[in-house]
Amino acid sequence: MTVFRPSQARDHKRYLWILSSLAPAGALLPGQLVSLTGLGLFWWIGPIAVLGVIPLLDVAMGIDGRNLRDEDYEALSNDHYYRWCTYAFLPIQFIGLVIAGFMWSSPELDLVDKLGLAVTMGFVSGIGINAAHELGHRAEHLERWLAKIALAQSWYGHFFVEHNRGHHIRVATPEDPASARFGESLWVFLPRSTLQGFRSALELERERLARKRKRWFSRDNHLLQAWSMSAALFLAMTFAYGYVIIPFLLVQAVIGIGLLETVNYIEHYGLLRARRADGRYQRCTPRDSWNSDSLVTNVFLFHLQRHSDHHANPGRRYQTLRSCEEAPQLPFGYATMILLALIPPLWRTVMDPRVLAHYNGDITLVNRGP
Repeated sequence: MTVFRPSQARDHKRYLWILSSLAPAGALLPGQLVSLTGLGLFWWIGPIAVLGVIPLLDVAMGIDGRNLRDEDYEALSNDHYYRWCTYAFLPIQFIGLVIAGFMWSSPELDLVDKLGLAVTMGFVSGIGINAAHELGHRAEHLERWLAKIALAQSWYGHFFVEHNRGHHIRVATPEDPASARFGESLWVFLPRSTLQGFRSALELERERLARKRKRWFSRDNHLLQAWSMSAALFLAMTFAYGYVIIPFLLVQAVIGIGLLETVNYIEHYGLLRARRADGRYQRCTPRDSWNSDSLVTNVFLFHLQRHSDHHANPGRRYQTLRSCEEAPQLPFGYATMILLALIPPLWRTVMDPRVLAHYNGDITLVNRGP
């Protein structure tokens, strides 16, 4: 039975969630900071903040494992304040993209500054995929459309299909492209997850359309809907700023995709669901996803780090996700874990013993691939 830590307040993070809008605002900061300080380093504010400042803030602010009370669940789930916190992400995201595109197209920036700006926008794009993740899980028609819009910047619209109908069904099994295997490095995982996830999305959507007796080139095709939004966005940016903007759009999209897939790598590394007597996998439980209660990263990522409860109960909105005592715990927040994942020997030194400890040393229980 899952045991949850008691809550001491109805929602002690309520007014912190609006801080999540600081992430897409990253595109608005570089030019201002460079103007104020004269330091070109601030064109790189995205990776500086995500990989430097946030890990330090996680250490300074510590862990927050408090949960809401059961009697508050319905009220918080239906409170539209939390939805507006996710809705606000999108206009800031795209206003920032337009401003960044204007700055990139300026002849005043040298190549290094332009690269820093593109990488910063890539981090915004990757965090935008996380906003799409939260919106895409909802049953409301509006929020599902907003999820596709949020994915337009990264041109990763197939995530809407693969994550909901593929990853959540196959999570923590060798059949899931987005579940990293024990001993698999990030650099092996990235191309495997990206390519297999794309292929899976194609198959899933083709099967869905066939069941509804609709053709591939149908306006009901979720993939074509999402990709058309990306095409419209990229064409509009090219029309506004010329062909010079294309490298910027490509770099930021690749960085955003890489950031998303790196988080995928962290979330389920080495974990494997048990099988039932009939050979099928057991229902996903909090034991099948890595959890983290680092306060700052959780606020910026809409509780994404409470991934154990998310997979066990995917219908829960981010503000109601709980910290589960039975879930395996990451030693640090996602921002710090990304740094470890970039260096495979360091990652394995930290994580492999934790995977084995989770299964009481029985390596036959871990996800080692097919």
